[in-house]
Amino acid sequence: MAQKVREVMTPEPIYVKESTNLIEAARMMRDRDIGDLIVVREGEILGMVTDRDLVIRGLAEGRDPKSTAVGDISSTDVITVEPDESVDKVIELMREKAVRRIPVVDEGKPVGILSLGDLAMKKDKDSVLSDISEAPPQR
Repeated sequence: MAQKVREVMTPEPIYVKESTNLIEAARMMRDRDIGDLIVVREGEILGMVTDRDLVIRGLAEGRDPKSTAVGDISSTDVITVEPDESVDKVIELMREKAVRRIPVVDEGKPVGILSLGDLAMKKDKDSVLSDISEAPPQR
């Protein structure tokens, strides 16, 4: 039987309102030791913002991190999957769309996030990616 997304996803994803400023988003990522946030508008997924987005689309563009909202720099062409989707189908989707993480939604609401690291740790514990994903962060 095929493995389901709910079996490998990280539950309870961290999300922020589109109006959250870049400093607050960066602090959330730091404090929770994550590299991405789901951006929502009225509980629905609007986009995603990563630590790289904060640097490339925010700071490198000279935007004021106190007054720039994550909604202004987030990726809005977000692909989502449902918890009962087959992991193998999602792996193909990630490969096809060249994405490293996908929000998991149930009735349009974020319930998890599935990353390459999650897949590596669950599907191939001996892989280099799994070793890196399980290692404590460098500070």
